[in-house]
Amino acid sequence: MILGIGTDLCAVERIARAIEKPRFLDRVYAPAEAARIRAAGELRRDEIAAGLFAAKEAVSKALGTGIAGFGPADIEITPDAAGCPRCALHGGALDRARALAGGDGFRLWVSITHEQGMAAATAVVESVECGEWSVE
Repeated sequence: MILGIGTDLCAVERIARAIEKPRFLDRVYAPAEAARIRAAGELRRDEIAAGLFAAKEAVSKALGTGIAGFGPADIEITPDAAGCPRCALHGGALDRARALAGGDGFRLWVSITHEQGMAAATAVVESVECGEWSVE
């Protein structure tokens, strides 16, 4: 069962200006995310930062609160071995997901894309307590 869905769109240029300020980078991104942004080449750095920012916003919307009761760094997006985004929640964001799902029985799905100076992300919070899908 789908518990929440969120989407976000942001301009890469806006995030590029923001990450020039170390305080923004350290406040918004989890340590692994900030390290990934800092290590990226100049061409990809801004897109990665914007994609991660859009994903954080999309997840916060899927949780039904926006960034309220937790900070953006409580939503951590890291690539898996194939480069697909995976989401880990910490602090207040994890508390909110548990409240939404009635416990730890949830999964998060995140998709990120970039095109012509924009980054977009979609997030879905899914309950794992309801069993298999069925079509009647």
